[in-house]
Amino acid sequence: MDNEKRSFLDKFTEFSVRLGNQVHLKSLRDAFATLMPAFIIAGIAVLFNNVFFPWVFEGEMLARMQVFGNSITNGTLNIAGLLIAPMIAYFLCRNKNNPSAINATFLATTCLVVMLAMSHVVTPNGLEETVSVSGVMLFDDVGTKGMFSGIICGLVSTELFIRLSSNKRLQINLGDQVPPAVGKSFSTLIPTIIVISSFAILATILAAFNTDLIRIISTVIQEPLRLVNTSIFGFLLIYSTGNFLFTLGIHQTVINGALLDPLLLVNMNENMQAVQDGATPPNILNSAFVTVFAQVGGTGFTISLIIAVLLFVRKYKPFRDVVNLSVAPGLFNINEPIIFGLPIVFNLPMIIPFVASPIIASLIGYFATSIGFIEPLSVMVPWTTPPILSALLASKGDFKVVFIQVLIIVVCTAIYFPFLKIAQRVAIKSAELEKTE
Repeated sequence: MDNEKRSFLDKFTEFSVRLGNQVHLKSLRDAFATLMPAFIIAGIAVLFNNVFFPWVFEGEMLARMQVFGNSITNGTLNIAGLLIAPMIAYFLCRNKNNPSAINATFLATTCLVVMLAMSHVVTPNGLEETVSVSGVMLFDDVGTKGMFSGIICGLVSTELFIRLSSNKRLQINLGDQVPPAVGKSFSTLIPTIIVISSFAILATILAAFNTDLIRIISTVIQEPLRLVNTSIFGFLLIYSTGNFLFTLGIHQTVINGALLDPLLLVNMNENMQAVQDGATPPNILNSAFVTVFAQVGGTGFTISLIIAVLLFVRKYKPFRDVVNLSVAPGLFNINEPIIFGLPIVFNLPMIIPFVASPIIASLIGYFATSIGFIEPLSVMVPWTTPPILSALLASKGDFKVVFIQVLIIVVCTAIYFPFLKIAQRVAIKSAELEKTE
């Protein structure tokens, strides 16, 4: 039976690692990580425009000052789809060891724009009647709504480009008499023409049916996937699986970074955009939710483990020494020292609260938001933001969110306590057995 369990565990671990390192998912994760600073500064812009500036300015002066935040939003959130396509193309080429990563970036951007609608029905400011306009590109199409279109165009165009550019029959060789940059561009000229033309043909076919790629992907792929993965049940299942993998020594981003983080980021961007537009943020589960409620102190909610050690088992030197080294990084949600030092990895008594605490924390945060006690979080904060400060910033200064965060820390500390005492006894007993051997 033990061999069967070990075999299943090994197979599950191997599958998870292979999934996390699958080249397309890995490229997607790398691309979002690269763009994270842009989304964080967008969160800061939303904070200034909707919290700090209204404290000081009003009327026309407030509108003038809010150009600061609006311009940042336009350059980040409102072109998120346009940003993600070339980033995915770049990393997919890098991860496939293709030398034409730069060529792939402009190609992915071009293909995304090729697939945009040629005309739009809009309602001008101050008017009630709609008008049809052409020759424009809407922020709505290349922003948060267009992120999945950017992902699809980035992946598909780059895959086609890599395959075609690897075919020597499609390469144009100008010899050594021309500069390398010129020669390289001509060597991929035919693959580039084929890829762009293919997307243009698809755009033409879709236009004949009065639709476009943005509308199709949003309806058929993006929204159904978000409904499943960012429902409370889907979120807990995926997030808990990632946390469990960490107890086996496999970083949680192997699962969460590929299957959950991009969708939570879409939700986060929608919330920031809603606040920017003066509306109520619509999504409870988003990137800030993880930072503020599910991952305080790092994966496994280990800030509560640190507190439990300091309060209840400080006299036990091995745990105390590890925690003394873990306090400072733990305040910034960096918890590898305690995960591998206590350890939590392959330590059954600690695995249970490590996986369970974020579940309880997420349920408390979700319930507090769903009943209207607090609003959905709407400001993107860096994942290294310390507790309390993260709650204040992500909620635009709502102290009720701070209260919920503190309550969760207390509850998770209580969850960790009995298992910590068991782990202490196990460690002492194991040390005694080693001495007698």
